[in-house]
Amino acid sequence: MPTMNDSVSDFLAQRRIAVAGVSRTSSQAANLIYRKLRGSGYEVFPVNPKATEVEGDTCYPNLASIPDGVDAVVIATTPAIADGIVRECADRGISRVWMHRSFGAGSVSDVAVQYCREHDIMMFCKPVDVGHRCMRWVLQLTGGLPKM
Repeated sequence: MPTMNDSVSDFLAQRRIAVAGVSRTSSQAANLIYRKLRGSGYEVFPVNPKATEVEGDTCYPNLASIPDGVDAVVIATTPAIADGIVRECADRGISRVWMHRSFGAGSVSDVAVQYCREHDIMMFCKPVDVGHRCMRWVLQLTGGLPKM
């Protein structure tokens, strides 16, 4: 069984990543994640069915509308929406999903987690302190951590 660091490294080794839940309001967590991935050299795609442009980039209504698909998805939506997104991931053959965990449940839904387990989708949804420590570790390795 891979360690958390191995799993995080595997997820971040993917070059085409969608961020579901980006907003027209740039201060949202999903937008921060989107900008960080884009600024770190990933080919990243914003997903929001109610927006056509986010952060100056074309926004897609769903994963199926992204040209040539993606390798991984960060879910930064409400838990109620996460279930539909993981089902779309399974339909599209996307096996790497990161459910953003913030205060409370974040994007994590028990139904989405169970669906991922049943469909061999590698997922991350650890509590905020562990997830942020892992992300910090990876960003330190890749030079993507902002200088303080």
